[in-house]
This record gives sequence, C-alpha cells and structure tokens, in this order.
Amino acid sequence: MENVAIASIFSGSVWQIIGSSSTFGLFIIFILVIMSLVSWVIIFGKWRQFRTVERENRKFMQVFNRSRTLSEAVGQAKSSSNAPVAHIFLSGFKELGELQELKNESAGLQESVRSLDNEDLEIIEMSMEKSLTEQMGLLESRVIFLASAGNSAPFLGLLGTVVGIMNSFWSIGERGSASLAIVAPGIAEALLATIIGLGTAIPAVIAFNWANNKLKYISDFSHNFILEFLARTKKERR
Repeated sequence: MENVAIASIFSGSVWQIIGSSSTFGLFIIFILVIMSLVSWVIIFGKWRQFRTVERENRKFMQVFNRSRTLSEAVGQAKSSSNAPVAHIFLSGFKELGELQELKNESAGLQESVRSLDNEDLEIIEMSMEKSLTEQMGLLESRVIFLASAGNSAPFLGLLGTVVGIMNSFWSIGERGSASLAIVAPGIAEALLATIIGLGTAIPAVIAFNWANNKLKYISDFSHNFILEFLARTKKERR
C-alpha cells in the first residue's frame, strides 16, 4: 500500500490533487510549503554556523591554554570573530584592564597594582556573562521559527484535512450520491494536507531539538571558559 502511494506521487497524481483542490486547501498547502522551505534554509544555515563556532572555539582555546599570560591570547581572540569565547575573552580582558587602571589611579603609583579583590572579579564575571548572553542571542536567532513550524504545521495540515473532508460531504449532499468518484477528490486533498503538514513539522521538531542541544553545549563550554579565565586572572594578579 505504501509503495502504491509513493508511486502515485511520482506518477504525477499529486499535481492532479493540487489542481482539483479548493482555494482554501491550496492556501493551506502554500503556507505549509513556504514554512518547510524556510525551515530547511534555517536548518542548513544553523548547521554551518554551529560547525564554524565549534571549530573556532576549539582553535581559540588551544591558543588560550598554551599562552603564559592573558595578553598573549588577545591577538588570536581578535582574529576569531566567529568564536563566542573569543568575544567573551575580549570583554573580560577589557574590563580587567579598566579595573587595573582605576586601581593604579586611586593608588597614585607609577607601578602596576596587581592585586584584585573578589568585587573586582565579580565585575569581570558580570561583563563576561553579558557578552555570553549577547553571543547566545545571536546563535539563537531564527531557531524559534523551527519550534513554531513544528507546533503549527500539524494543525494547519489538520485544518486542510477538515476542509477536504467537508468538501467531500458537500459534494455528496449536492449530488445525492456517495460514490468514490464524488468523495475521492476531497479525501485526496485532505490526505495531501496531512502529509505536507507532517512533512513540515517532523524535520522542524528534530532540528529544533538538535539546535537546542548545540546551544546548550556552546553555553556550557562558554561558562567553563569564564571560570577558567577568572582562575587565570587570580593567578596572574595575586
């Protein structure tokens, strides 16, 4: 039965169904097709983006772990524009430099004041957390559309199904007959709307869950980096 259905789709009968569909049914199908296309564009775009982010994060971390001081990693951070941890590092390093300058001015010394208290570290951490939030916001953009498509597409397909069945019953009432030739177009329209709705929703839901897992991994990775940065800062500024 499944092979027959697949064969009928590729034999061109699906275009016959679309051609005989009602205006409202075509409108539902059009919306679902557009949602599906947009979802796939987002899926491929996010796949490339996350792959680049993970590669750039690892590359920067290798330089950061090899550097003897924080300042040695600045050059790599500036060249790693696609790495969230690089932006977070620059934010923390900038805040660290500003705090150091304030301490030097308040102490009235020519030499650098190296010690930092817990309040200073909290300020640096807040600055880095702010940068992390901004970076995650950029990575999360357009992901919500996948959730919207996954949640709404089945209901739009169901709406098209109801309309198709309603048209079948209307045809029966008009012609006073329940023959297959009368009800088949409406039933076919209903089933087509269901198929397209599910075909739109299933990839969107899978991709949304995958994207959320990737975002969680990047967020955890970045939080661990913030802790490592603060630990290195305490060691260098003791």
